[in-house]
Amino acid sequence: MATLAVYSSQKEKVGDIDVSDDVFGIEPKVGVLHEVVKWQLAKRRSGTASTKTRSEVRGGGRKPWRQKGTGRARIGSIRAPHWRHGGVAHGPKPRDYSYSLPKKVRRLALKMALSDKVASDRIFVLREFGIEEIKTKKVAELLKAFGCNQAVVVTSDRDEKVELSARNIPGVKVLVEKGINVYDLLKYEYLLIEEKAVQNLDERLK
Repeated sequence: MATLAVYSSQKEKVGDIDVSDDVFGIEPKVGVLHEVVKWQLAKRRSGTASTKTRSEVRGGGRKPWRQKGTGRARIGSIRAPHWRHGGVAHGPKPRDYSYSLPKKVRRLALKMALSDKVASDRIFVLREFGIEEIKTKKVAELLKAFGCNQAVVVTSDRDEKVELSARNIPGVKVLVEKGINVYDLLKYEYLLIEEKAVQNLDERLK
């Protein structure tokens, strides 16, 4: 069992929390993390890129000149791909870039990302964030107290006050515990997480 310090919003130590080594103490593997990040980014791709083929471009239904006897190259439509304003050959069409990845791999990568934050001392467990009103200054002061320029803030349940207070601060992202993911843990340098969210993760990922 590993032990993490629990802080107040002013970075005063108010206690400790025991967490499982199976979740917060495993050795990260670059290959596993890379595979899950690649899977996440593939799922986020919109896949809406589209071009028109020669059959979809307006016009070009009439053969521009007869097949033989003109001395010019034969052509069936002015919308052929090699003509200006013609269709596109082998161009992109709307598609789904997502693919399946085993749940065990996804869980393992998440535990590795959390363990990396613990090993590098870039995780701060807070009893509560102390944001009682929607005010950007409050979150800025919280980040300054912990010396964080870039951070992902994780709450146990959705907290609209924290979300709205942090949305205008660059380099900060607020997530609910159930939405925590490998990509954001690796993207942002620090992790500020609520004590209850740590307990939920520890139970869920064991």
